[in-house]
Amino acid sequence: MEAQLPNAGLALVEERKVLDYLLNLAHLQGASKARFFLARGFSLAAWEGFAQALCEQGRNNRVTKTIRTPWGARYQVDCHCPTPDGLNPCIRTVWEIGENAIPRLLTAHPLAV
Repeated sequence: MEAQLPNAGLALVEERKVLDYLLNLAHLQGASKARFFLARGFSLAAWEGFAQALCEQGRNNRVTKTIRTPWGARYQVDCHCPTPDGLNPCIRTVWEIGENAIPRLLTAHPLAV
């Protein structure tokens, strides 16, 4: 298992992943995530700040699980994410690294503490 997310400095969080999924209250699977992240002070208008926080979470926490798939390796990173409200909760992010070696965010959700 990797200690840190490989190439974490290149991590990519796509705009549509944030706007259409993670902060979308109308998304069937994403609504509960959106409620959580919006309550921590993130917003649609400042989605880039949320993307940066997710990248920081990926850089600053340890990989807790790695899975090989036909599309590349998936890395699970758990714990503290910087948030506007200062609570910095423990969350899980999942990143995929394909042939281009750039970690791309697949999902993020809160972890029970």
